[in-house]
Amino acid sequence: MNTKGTLPPKPPRRNVAGAPAPRRRPVQRRASSRRAIVGLFALALLALAAGLTAGRCAGTPHTAAPAAYTSPYDWEGLERTGDRLAYYENGELRSDLGVDVSSHQGAIDWPAVAADGVDFAIVRAGNRGYTEGALYADERFSENVDGAEAAGLATGVYFFSQAVTPDEAREEADFVLGLLAGRPLDLPVAFDHEPVSDETGRANHLAGTELAACARAFCERIEQAGYDTLVYGNKRDIARFGGDVPDGRPVWFAEYDVAVPTGQFDFVMWQYTSTGTVAGISTRVDLNILFDAVG
Repeated sequence: MNTKGTLPPKPPRRNVAGAPAPRRRPVQRRASSRRAIVGLFALALLALAAGLTAGRCAGTPHTAAPAAYTSPYDWEGLERTGDRLAYYENGELRSDLGVDVSSHQGAIDWPAVAADGVDFAIVRAGNRGYTEGALYADERFSENVDGAEAAGLATGVYFFSQAVTPDEAREEADFVLGLLAGRPLDLPVAFDHEPVSDETGRANHLAGTELAACARAFCERIEQAGYDTLVYGNKRDIARFGGDVPDGRPVWFAEYDVAVPTGQFDFVMWQYTSTGTVAGISTRVDLNILFDAVG
C-alpha cells in the first residue's frame, strides 16, 4: 500500500447528467480517513501497472510460484480495549473507528455516538430485493446521513446489491446517486454484493466474471459522478471475484472473532465485529477500523 504519497490533482469529474461533480466535504475531525483512501488508491494503481508490465516483459512460458502474501500492516500495533480496536505504528495512532448502520438500528442519537469515540459512519443507502429484484431506499438513510454529519462524523454510504447483470448494477448506482442528489461525502460509496441464505436468491450463483462485471459497472458509474468507491466482502465474497477485486479497487473487509485479519489480500477498512455496543445506538452494531496510510 502507498504510505505517504498523494495522487496528482485530478481534473473535475462530471456526473452522469453532465452537471459538475459534487465537491467532497473536507473531514473536520481528522484527515486520516481521506488520506488512507487516496494513498491506497495510488498503490493499487501502481501494483496494477507493475503487474501489466511484468506480464509484457515475460520472455518465457515458465510460471514462477506465487509469492507468499505479506500484509502492509504490522499487527503487533493492533490494540483492543473491550470491543474497540485501534492500530498504532511507531506509537502513533493510524486508524479511525467507525460504525455502519441501516434502518435495522432504529433511531440513532448521533451526538452520543460521536461522544463515544466514533469517528465515521457508513450508512446504508438502500438495497435490491434478492427475489423479485426491486430497488428500495433505506427508510432512515437521510436521517442517518444528516445526523452523522451534524455530529461531526465523516460519512460514506453503501448499497446492498443483488444485481445479476452490469445493466442492473448501473441501475443500482443511478439509484444511489439519485438519493445522494449531489451531497458531498467524506468517504466512498461501497458496493456490497453477498449471497443470501435463501436458496432462491437471484444472485447467489453468479460466476466470478459476472460478479466482477457488476462490481465494475456499479463503481464506474459512481466514480463518473465524482465519488470514490469501495468493494465490501469477507474472504468468501472476495474469492467469488477469483481473488481479485475489479481493477484493484480498495476493499472493505469483513471478518469477525479473530485476533488479527486472515485475508490474504490488501484492504483499507476492516469490519471486525457485528456485535459492537455504542452509546446512542440501541442495538448491536457493526464496528470498523479504517487504516491511515502506513509505512
